[in-house]
Amino acid sequence: MKSSAMGFSQRWLLNAAGSFLDSFRFFSAWVRNPKAVAAVAPSSRSLAALITSNVTSRTGPVLELGPGTGVFTQALIERGTKEDDLTLVEYGSSFVRLLQRRYPKATVHHMNAMDIPALAAADPTRFGAVICGLGLRNMRCREVEVILRGAFARMHSDAGFYLFTYGLRCSVPDVLLMRLGLTASRVGTTFRNLPPASVYRIVRSTSVGS
Repeated sequence: MKSSAMGFSQRWLLNAAGSFLDSFRFFSAWVRNPKAVAAVAPSSRSLAALITSNVTSRTGPVLELGPGTGVFTQALIERGTKEDDLTLVEYGSSFVRLLQRRYPKATVHHMNAMDIPALAAADPTRFGAVICGLGLRNMRCREVEVILRGAFARMHSDAGFYLFTYGLRCSVPDVLLMRLGLTASRVGTTFRNLPPASVYRIVRSTSVGS
């Protein structure tokens, strides 16, 4: 029993230390570029569970935009997504190195999410879902449009694009959704996140109800 208790204590300390380091990395990245990071701390496990709630082992390959320290990435794996079915697009170099260490079987691209179309030549993978951790509200409408066009060009016809927002409405404006032939619906809200956040699912208009 003593050995078991010691093992639990050690695991708790390691997890606590890891969480502290992740928070420090995230805050440091936010200080350097608050527009790009858009949050002062990693998303909570509650938000990670909500944004990945519709993903299962049958979803297939998943594209994650702006994974940061990998909170959503870990949730996807726990939902049944194979690590080698994950494609992670991250702009922050420190986060890229961290993701490569934590998820060596995943494909990690050090690039801006607006450059997704450039991936097609080297990687023709079609995705069953896209998980977006980017601060879309901090971007210009044109930048959001480029990201959405690039993502949906790589997605199956019935695949969903999942994003979270701290606002009261979906962070993709209605006018842009209409222009792209997309529809957004709220998946849910979690108050166990700082600040509270809502998750939205965006699909092609013809995919609604499918």
